[in-house]
Amino acid sequence: MFERLVSFLSELPGQRGESAQFGPDDPRVAAAALMFHVMDADGVRRDGETASLREILSRSYGIAGRELDALMRAGENADQEAIDLYAFTSVLKRHLDHPARAEFIRIMWQVVYADGELHELEDNVVWRVAELLGIEQRERIGLRQQVQHERAEAEKEDGAE
Repeated sequence: MFERLVSFLSELPGQRGESAQFGPDDPRVAAAALMFHVMDADGVRRDGETASLREILSRSYGIAGRELDALMRAGENADQEAIDLYAFTSVLKRHLDHPARAEFIRIMWQVVYADGELHELEDNVVWRVAELLGIEQRERIGLRQQVQHERAEAEKEDGAE
């Protein structure tokens, strides 16, 4: 799951190892903010979720230490200060084509199901982000079903070992 997110995020504008100046129109900050938002939607942020996001951002952008901390802070602060999701989705919409936006929604579903369950508030966040990114209901639901199927298959394989 996280390999797909790493690959996706590494293709966003912004150079690997670029300085820790993360502006308001930086799609990396927008993506991180939306991931924080969906992680927090159920009211519980697990250490594993935060650690996974740190690893993803570090590997995607080739940053660590202070730069990584700065991106994490920028994403989390942006999420906490935002009055709506449009600020983030508009940035992503300007930088991503439709297939990349759909892939972002798929990745959001993977983050939602990382703890093994779907909370209605997480579902609502993904629905709102998908709408703002121009991903129609049918496609959003199809992406959720794909992620559910992949998760079930992975659990079967893990149980068979």
